[in-house]
Amino acid sequence: MTTQASSSSQAAQTSASRASASQTSDERVVHVLEFPGGYTRSTGPVIGRFLTGLRSGRLFGVRMPDGRVLVPPTEYDPQTAAALGTADEDWVEVGPAGTVTTWTWVDDPRPDHPLDRPFAWALIRPDGADTALLHAVDSGSKAAMATGMRVHPTWRAERTGAVKDIACFAPGEGPAEVPALVPAPDGEAELEPVSMVTLPHRLEYRLRGGTVWNHFIDGMAVGQIRGTRCAKCGKVFVPPRGACPGDGVPATEWVDLPDTGVLTTFAVNNVPAAGAPEVPFISGYVLLDGADIAMLALVSDVPWQEVRIGMRVRGVWVPDAERTRSVKNLKWFAPTGEPDVPFEQFEEYV
Repeated sequence: MTTQASSSSQAAQTSASRASASQTSDERVVHVLEFPGGYTRSTGPVIGRFLTGLRSGRLFGVRMPDGRVLVPPTEYDPQTAAALGTADEDWVEVGPAGTVTTWTWVDDPRPDHPLDRPFAWALIRPDGADTALLHAVDSGSKAAMATGMRVHPTWRAERTGAVKDIACFAPGEGPAEVPALVPAPDGEAELEPVSMVTLPHRLEYRLRGGTVWNHFIDGMAVGQIRGTRCAKCGKVFVPPRGACPGDGVPATEWVDLPDTGVLTTFAVNNVPAAGAPEVPFISGYVLLDGADIAMLALVSDVPWQEVRIGMRVRGVWVPDAERTRSVKNLKWFAPTGEPDVPFEQFEEYV
């Protein structure tokens, strides 16, 4: 399988978390980790065939060497690692009705859940399959749910080749009608098999900063980068840590660091990321002068072709009037114009 973004681009996107503009020591701030626009990847022949079946309103499984039928299909036997789905006879149409093998009830659906009313997440074993797939069951009430109950899929008219082409499962054997695909294929032409998918990836959580984090953010609000020093080994960590990861002792001494340093490694990113300059943009690790660990940051104000390991850089900050208690006060690092640092002076930090 291939992906649209390289691993370095993915890391840059994931690291571009967004926080609310202000935070006090006794409140929580919302952080979001996401791939803006979704994560695009190839499906491969096995998953692609399963998704193509969903688009046509059909459920397919793949037969394993021992005769069992696996739904959803995988590319390899989970026990022997033998390749699966390589021949047409390996494929079996199952269901569409099935049996609930286990379930859990959701009283208060979240905004990204498949239904806007109470429902059950359930493992459903389609008829003819030996394994179960996870999906939502719209039973109407918790009392109507039961292990062993019979359910059938309700299909969306707008199907793209995704598990969400099944809107949900409903109690009973049917009806099994599949609505006509919207938009309909042009004339008699068949749609191409599903080979690429874009998957939304978003993780939102709330974080209450402790003493160390809040002191660090207080510094960022005034354009000062603060780190902590281990009392035993003397190493300086930025972003700060409350304890030394090597010695396991508290790192209680605060150190004000300059916003200058050396770029120890970098990646050219060709996928847009929240808060980053236009693509292609550079993300990399900057070892600040006086620090003993490099920090992940953006690099800009220089053509990407001219970025290099060992380049001296300086922080670029948002104007004083626009600063908040946020790490986003430090926009990125830009070249200082000083001579590059020899590799042997920072090789242990790469």
